This record gives sequence, structure tokens and C-alpha cells, in this order.
Amino acid sequence: MCLLTVPDGFRQGEPAVLVIALGSHDSFSYWVDEKSPVGPDQATAIKRLAKISLVKKLMKKWSVTQNLTFKEQLESGIRYFDLRVSSKPGEVEKEIYFIHGLFGIRVWDGLMEINSFLLQHPGEVIFLDFNHFYAMDDSHHLYLISKILKAFGSKLCPVQPVEKVTLQYLWELKQQVLIFYHYPLYQDYSFLWPGNKMPAPWANTTNVHKLLQFLETTLRERSQYGTFHVSQAILTPRVKTIARHLIRGLKNTLVHRNLPMILNWVKTQKPGVMGVNIITSDFVELVDFAATVIALNNLLLEGNRGKKNCFFSAVVPYEVSSSLLFWYFAP
Repeated sequence: MCLLTVPDGFRQGEPAVLVIALGSHDSFSYWVDEKSPVGPDQATAIKRLAKISLVKKLMKKWSVTQNLTFKEQLESGIRYFDLRVSSKPGEVEKEIYFIHGLFGIRVWDGLMEINSFLLQHPGEVIFLDFNHFYAMDDSHHLYLISKILKAFGSKLCPVQPVEKVTLQYLWELKQQVLIFYHYPLYQDYSFLWPGNKMPAPWANTTNVHKLLQFLETTLRERSQYGTFHVSQAILTPRVKTIARHLIRGLKNTLVHRNLPMILNWVKTQKPGVMGVNIITSDFVELVDFAATVIALNNLLLEGNRGKKNCFFSAVVPYEVSSSLLFWYFAP
């Protein structure tokens, strides 16, 4: 990782932070267990059908939304991770797993993989968004929260005004991880950010034109201050979509043919108060989202180079280029 620009006045003033970052949808779903029970996030009818072995194989085609592991995603420039978790039926212990129709790896194993990357790259900053919980009572949450604390320790950034969270600020405190936790227990822990600080409007459509219109609308309506914002550049299959294309799966039915149009939309975006902040996608390796965001960052850097009272720094992710842009305005 290296810095493109750190002006002399960088450390002065009370900056506001505007970030453009890459994210993955259902980030953990690169591996799901066909041999495990169907997850509690599925309807009863699906659970009954899943007793037929072939059904789980077909479910996998629609449950997997990523091919890259956490480490590979990090190396590709992904810095925001969309996480859904659950306890597993029949287990006495409080172990928590990732879930998307079928169970994935243990959350602890995923946290360890991410932490290993952060130890090797102490200047990198990531967002972990725990936004869906299934079959979990408070005791499960307490167990999960203890694992998060054990995994990252002093790397965790405590809750504070979003505008205060600049890259320089995090570096000085050696903090690398922001945890967003969509469950009331967040109030008891200084390092758990409330879920409303990371809104992620969902288009819930199979139509790429409706998706792009939705993304434009939600960007115009996003809060100017006090929160991050996720643009979910994803298409969601209906039941009839799955029924018609059962064998083909998500990637071959919706993702491959629509990604070029989604990427073209991304190319027209800009970071800023009312601009794009975090963009998530399925199968992030299929098109070069990182290169597209790099181009946006470089344009912004060029456009603001030499402007008075504007301090900024672009981060170049491990073996890629700048996927995060922190743009600072002096008072």
C-alpha cells in the first residue's frame, strides 16, 4: 500500500471524510456446505425440499454470490464486507456461521483470515457490516461480539461522528476496522457502530434498468452528513427466475449479462456528499471494478490538485491501486 498524495497541511483542521470504496455482496458465500442443514433464512417449503440431495446442489448455484475468498477479495481491493450470520440447528455450542441459504464457514475463521491480512498491511482500513442475524438470541450475540473483540482488539474503531473518521485519524490511533452491527446490543459496546450508520437500500429487482434508476434515486436521497452509504449494484432473482433457470444459477442467469451495464453506470459516478460512497457487487472478479474506481479517484485527485483548502489522500490497496479515497476539506 502507498499514498498518492499527502499535502503538507494534511494533519491540520477538523476534516470531513468522503470515501469511495469497493464492497462485495454476501461476501462470505464463496463456500457453502451442501451437507449442512438448510439455513433458518429459508422458507419451510424449501427446507422440506432440501431433504432431496439434488435440491441442495441447485440451491448452491443460487446461494453463492462470490468466487473469491476473504483474502483474495482483500487483495483485489474489496474493503466493505456484507455479512449474514446464524447459529446452526442442533449444535450445543454457541458457534456462529455465515449463512446464505446454506451454511458457510465459521465466522471466527473468516475474522482470522481478515485479521491476518490487516496484520500484514497495517495501513489498510475495512468495514464489516453484520446486517442479518438468524436463530440468534442474546447469548449468541454476546458470543459473536466477544469473538469480534478477540479477533481485532485495538484495531477496532469506536463509534464517533462519521465526519471525524479520516484516514489520518485512523492511522494515528492504529485503528483498521469499523464494525456495523444491526442489533440492539450494539448500544453496550463502544466499538459497535449502529446499523443506521451504514444504510444499504435494496432495489429487489431482476431488471437492470430499474436497478440503475433505483441507485440514482437513493443517491439523491442519501443523508448528506452522519452516515456512510452503500449502493447495492446487485440483481435479485424472483422465485420464477430460479424456476425458469434452475440449472444455470445466479451468475449465468443475472450477473454475467448485466454486469457490463452496471459497470458503465459506475463509470459515470463521483464521490462526494451526494455521490457514490460504497459500491457492492456480486462476483467482484468478473469485471474490473477496482480499475474503474481507481479511474474515478484519479480524476478527482486531478480535479482538486492545487485547490485551496482541499486536503485529500488516496489509498492504493495491496497489489491493486486506489480503491479508497479520503477527501479532506479544511475549515
